[in-house]
Amino acid sequence: MQKTLLDMVNRGTKKEPELSFAKSDIEKRLCLPSGCFTSAGPVLPLVGAVVITVLFYGILFFLPDTWFKVMFTKRGPVQYAIVFFSGWSVTILLLKHCKIALQRRTLDLKILPEDDPGFVITPQSVDRVLERIAESVDNPKHFILTRRIQIALSNLRNLGNITDVDNILRTQADNDEALSSSSYTALRGFIWAIPVLGFIGTVLGLSQALGAFGSVLSHAAQISELRDSLQLVTAGLATAFETTLVGLVAAMFIHLWMIAVQRREEQLLDECKDYSQKYIVGRLRLMTGTN
Repeated sequence: MQKTLLDMVNRGTKKEPELSFAKSDIEKRLCLPSGCFTSAGPVLPLVGAVVITVLFYGILFFLPDTWFKVMFTKRGPVQYAIVFFSGWSVTILLLKHCKIALQRRTLDLKILPEDDPGFVITPQSVDRVLERIAESVDNPKHFILTRRIQIALSNLRNLGNITDVDNILRTQADNDEALSSSSYTALRGFIWAIPVLGFIGTVLGLSQALGAFGSVLSHAAQISELRDSLQLVTAGLATAFETTLVGLVAAMFIHLWMIAVQRREEQLLDECKDYSQKYIVGRLRLMTGTN
């Protein structure tokens, strides 16, 4: 009975963690499946693509018939697919930007006891660090840095082998880099697919233009009829070139943005590695029996 009351008191007085994944991650806040670390989940990017496509064409609907509006609304179905996949890519990049910023906040955590400047990490003192990590974040496995440190220190506590800690941290760093690279697979696919869609639109437009030109030659008997019929040919040529233009511009924009986001993620991984070396490997000590 006393133990039960004590547990209730401890739960009631437990401090909120400094960093909460459940409250800070966008996908978790929307009750949607969340990707691992900086990866986007499967649902929100798709929803974002639909929303961006609807908003884009909703805005175009109220605009006058300019060249820009005609290029996206009267050049066949390929333009709609390009806008949809571009919106999907943009949503993924926005999510990754937010998730990288969230992961970077762990670098400000103080996981070593602040009241003991000379604190060293040994198999006997490792529990203090693990407890500090548990107090700092709501779930260490959702953060690159805390998960990496937790795995290494749990191994130290269970096996007592200090020399393995650095190797485990390096192995985890390699695994995180591989996971980071795989999170861009969908984006790379979209960067390939979007210009291909543009080329498909080019083929469709040229086919339309050539078909219309053949019809003009076979049916137009007078110059006035020929002039009117050539409008169908020019419309097909416009579809051919404008779909390619939209596809190439969209792919270039997404690719440049992806490079910038990937660079920020690489910097995050390097900083996590430096943090582990400074605060974990640099504090390891082998305690002998005389100590």
